Amino acid sequence: MTTHAQIIDLALDRIVTGYVFPQRAVEIDQAIRARLGSGAYDGLSGAAFCAAVTAHLQEVCPDKHLRLLWQDEPRVTESAQEDAGRAAFLALMRAENHGIRRCEQLDGNIGYLDVRWMADAGEGARAIGAAMELVAHTRALVLDLRECRGGSPAGAAMWCSYFFPDDQVHLNDFYERSTDSTRQYWTLSHLPAPRYLYRPVYVLTSATTFSGGEDVAYTLQAYERAEVIGETTRGGAHPTERYPVTEHITVTVPTARTTNAVTGTNWEGVGVQPDRDVPADTAFEVAYKEALGGPA
Repeated sequence: MTTHAQIIDLALDRIVTGYVFPQRAVEIDQAIRARLGSGAYDGLSGAAFCAAVTAHLQEVCPDKHLRLLWQDEPRVTESAQEDAGRAAFLALMRAENHGIRRCEQLDGNIGYLDVRWMADAGEGARAIGAAMELVAHTRALVLDLRECRGGSPAGAAMWCSYFFPDDQVHLNDFYERSTDSTRQYWTLSHLPAPRYLYRPVYVLTSATTFSGGEDVAYTLQAYERAEVIGETTRGGAHPTERYPVTEHITVTVPTARTTNAVTGTNWEGVGVQPDRDVPADTAFEVAYKEALGGPA
């Protein structure tokens, strides 16, 4: 049986060698080892142990992608898990209609899209295009990201691309620590549906909106291409890798950081601040009234 000390050693090794901010990783290492030495995890096991370590990780470094996760079903080897993780994400996207829960034309010719995931830009392109085709001739669009929990950075870039006229808009940069390299994301030159231009766009957010959903909200807001209405989002901006620690425990390590091309920073730890701060359950009504041209 793997001990707490062994689990902590393996998890911290991944964090120290992979976390995008090396100095913070050193601070995390010291703090978690001190917690271990003080007996903070004595008597804990399984999900409770992982939850306690996660809380302490985020206490030292408020990065919501930095976690120790428990899974009841045993995991496979790391190489197999990497392949399985990719396959599982694609399978989830297929089962979730590539993140698109609802697509409607509302009274007043207002488009409405309820998007729960940022799909893979390859497999999800046709579904995203189909949704955008159905709202292509509306006079305003409500993009509901209140239940969007993340997904693919490339998928987020594809969604953003529909709201700009060409491939000349620099969206953001992803710096990867392991390769010391930066990948730029720009709007796409070719899309499978018409772009949605020169009309109002309202993005709805909540305290649930996370990661890839925040990416879209933050980017469209930074370029003043959409009005964000709702609540401040959760605040997770760092692309993340998952590493098995035991057959039941995985550590998630942010290995890259996002830098928005307009603001020069991101939403990590602070969330996307809405242009109009209203409770999430009233955000749609506020946006719809404004889209119709009435008092909001």
